[in-house]
Amino acid sequence: MATEGDQLVKLESSDHVIIDTDRKTAERSMLIKNMIEDLGSPGEEPIPIMNVSETVLRKVIDWCTHHKNDPPPSAEDDADSRKKTTDIEDWDQKFMQVDQEMLFEIILAANYMDIKALLDVGCKTVANMIKGKSPEEIRKTFNIQNDFTPEEEDQIRRENEWAEDR
Repeated sequence: MATEGDQLVKLESSDHVIIDTDRKTAERSMLIKNMIEDLGSPGEEPIPIMNVSETVLRKVIDWCTHHKNDPPPSAEDDADSRKKTTDIEDWDQKFMQVDQEMLFEIILAANYMDIKALLDVGCKTVANMIKGKSPEEIRKTFNIQNDFTPEEEDQIRRENEWAEDR
């Protein structure tokens, strides 16, 4: 006998591709969970995920499938996890080993779909990419053009001396 969590849910990506997954996996997204609760049980109509392409949605579903049995985070877990930017499970680290464009698309999708744990993993991944780097190294890593003049940079450094590592 199928349980409610085994129910099939159809998701439609922004590029109009239908992706089937089980309800428990889909409900890792609070956006989808709330839609299902508002509409009643998922029917034949696909749930539109307007801002997420097929490629990114499939990647997000892979993450949700791996984590579908995780316990919901408690309030103290939430406060504690913000302090530890480098602590990422091995599976999640491997999952996040994608090109930068995909990494940022996953972060945007996690935010849009309200998947807090995935959003945290994505942001921690970016934080780890930045950690210990100079502004020049960060610009190079993320291909960011420096639009400050040398004079403006000097002024900013003087104004923010207190923030420098000593």
